[in-house]
Amino acid sequence: MTQTHSERQAEAAIQAPPRAKRGRRTALIASAVTLVAAVAVVGTLELGGGADEGPSAPPRSGSIVSVTRTTLTERTSVEGELGYGTELPLPVKAQGTVTWLPETGATVERGGELLRVDDRPVILLYGSLPMYRDLALTAQEEEQGEEEQQGEDRTSPKTSGSPAPGGAGDGGDTGSTDAPSSRAPRELRGGDVRQFETNLAALGYTGFTVDDRFTDSTAAVVKRWQKSLGLQQTGAVGAGDVIYSAGTVRIGRAGGRPGSAVGENTLTYTGTSRKVVVSASAAHASWAVRGAAVTVTLPTGGSVKGTVASVGKQATAPEGGGGEGGSGGPDATIPVTVTLQDQKAVGQLESGPVTVEYVGREVKDVLTVPVSALVALAEGGHGLETEEGRFVAVKTGLFADGAVEVSGPTVREGLKVRIPE
Repeated sequence: MTQTHSERQAEAAIQAPPRAKRGRRTALIASAVTLVAAVAVVGTLELGGGADEGPSAPPRSGSIVSVTRTTLTERTSVEGELGYGTELPLPVKAQGTVTWLPETGATVERGGELLRVDDRPVILLYGSLPMYRDLALTAQEEEQGEEEQQGEDRTSPKTSGSPAPGGAGDGGDTGSTDAPSSRAPRELRGGDVRQFETNLAALGYTGFTVDDRFTDSTAAVVKRWQKSLGLQQTGAVGAGDVIYSAGTVRIGRAGGRPGSAVGENTLTYTGTSRKVVVSASAAHASWAVRGAAVTVTLPTGGSVKGTVASVGKQATAPEGGGGEGGSGGPDATIPVTVTLQDQKAVGQLESGPVTVEYVGREVKDVLTVPVSALVALAEGGHGLETEEGRFVAVKTGLFADGAVEVSGPTVREGLKVRIPE
């Protein structure tokens, strides 16, 4: 189709933009190049200045904190178990059949029944000396020895020709007058007597003197005590009638049951105070020193002060591990017992997992910053960024409670530093 003259002019105008627009575009590009060059020059001048003040950077966003002087304490936590401690077997010396056992968890005080053997009560008393012999006016071994001696006297010829003591004779011997005194009751003496009499007095019995002698007065009081227990009033106490402990006991698991014969593990016991047992790493148990203070966090969220009471001397390897003999290796543990100072603060809890926190190291009067304020320097080590954007090198010390000990020639108390985001 043939184009008209006006159509050809319009098409040419579209294909060839006006020269005036091209000139303006060139001017804008030249201005932008000039501006970038100017900024580069200014930046070079600023970065090149202040070389004596150390490296710096434009201030960045982040919170500002001050270097503070304080005491840093390193605290470490280990897991423990709340309970009443290790259950120990009661040293039952009575022989016979178990006829009654208390319930697990029951508490028994001085004068209370621990169990019954052949329907006779075994009584708890307080003391450190075990019950190792019968207590009575006459010692059985002395009576037996006297009887044997008397038997020898009856069969042995006498140089005087007199008969055995107690028989008729011509008066050459005084055996007839000595016989009654040889059969007179003999008083037992010893610390076990004093311990027993101390308990009788604590139970409210009077009419005797608390001393090392088991006298007629003591025997009379024992009869009154036996009457209150429903026992035959003999005035003598058998070695199996009493068990001593340091104080009130809490009954543990029973190793026997009514109807079974008395054995070594018939009944176990613990103290009545709750405590914590920690299986501490044998390789990192330097904190476990008797008398050391710790803080115990309970399952309820509360905490209570504690004291290391005892530290085991034998390491135990975890199940399925350890070296020869099952007690070596880096994972071996030792038992650490912690007593709790405020039993009421524990509430009604009797057992459960707890956390024991102890103090490791402590440094006093040192400069500190939050650990998050530390930055890694290009040349190595750590540094701090000041509020003005300068970086200063520091030497780090103890890390504890989210803070770190810092030192250096340019670090001072009150210095403002930045915590980078």
